[in-house]
Amino acid sequence: MLIGDIDVHPVADGTFRASPAYFGEHATPDGHEDLFTRDGMAWLPIGCFLVRTGERTVLVDAGLGPAVRDSGPRRLLVGGQLLVGLRAAGVTPPDVTDVVCTHLHADHCGWLYDLDAAPVFPNATVWFGAHDWDHFVTDPDVWMFDHIRHGLREAAGRLRLVAGDTTVAPGITLMMTPGHTPGHLSVVVSSRGRRALLLGDAIVCPVQLDEPTWQSIGDVDPELAGRVRERLWRELEDGVTFGAGAHFPELRFGRVLAGQGRRWLT
Repeated sequence: MLIGDIDVHPVADGTFRASPAYFGEHATPDGHEDLFTRDGMAWLPIGCFLVRTGERTVLVDAGLGPAVRDSGPRRLLVGGQLLVGLRAAGVTPPDVTDVVCTHLHADHCGWLYDLDAAPVFPNATVWFGAHDWDHFVTDPDVWMFDHIRHGLREAAGRLRLVAGDTTVAPGITLMMTPGHTPGHLSVVVSSRGRRALLLGDAIVCPVQLDEPTWQSIGDVDPELAGRVRERLWRELEDGVTFGAGAHFPELRFGRVLAGQGRRWLT
């Protein structure tokens, strides 16, 4: 997608397989067979977005990395393809000037560091929510890949911890959208009157527009996450703003068609 002068290029790191129970014990595939297409499962991407301005090459989310995260029948994550996708777009790891992690769940920061905790993107400044540092990096009881936690602790000079709306580069702004995690943020891309939201997991899937009680098993504050989702839906129905989340089917951008019975339009 071209947002004015800024190019936004979706890149998938791998696959996220989710059962209806991922969205809550009350969720069923009934009426959503187009989403739960194979054996009652949804097959979604582990998505990242390459955002290129005239001077900056910004990666929004860093996938799972070459790993498998099996949480049983509700969720399976298989990563490893991000660098292939970047190279296909003409980008190598040293070209990346900034990495923005919408949050620090494993499937959004897995390529930050290799198994020796060395940075995969050696020239990049890493941005993420300050409260996610407290939640994931400081608290040893919250699960995180050991090499990612170690890499973050050793990289203080390359990190930018965000506690409020912040500009990364002209046309690229970070907006706090907590609830899924304490420091979750979304990325606003705007240029020449066009606007796009890169939502991370603040909205996991457009099905949540039709099913507002569907949450995510990863939400640390489900009530706050629900309020943030509703705020983002309202932004997406302004007729100007498009959006995509890290797990939207095929990483397609869309917007909310306002009116009676709002619906998602790609």
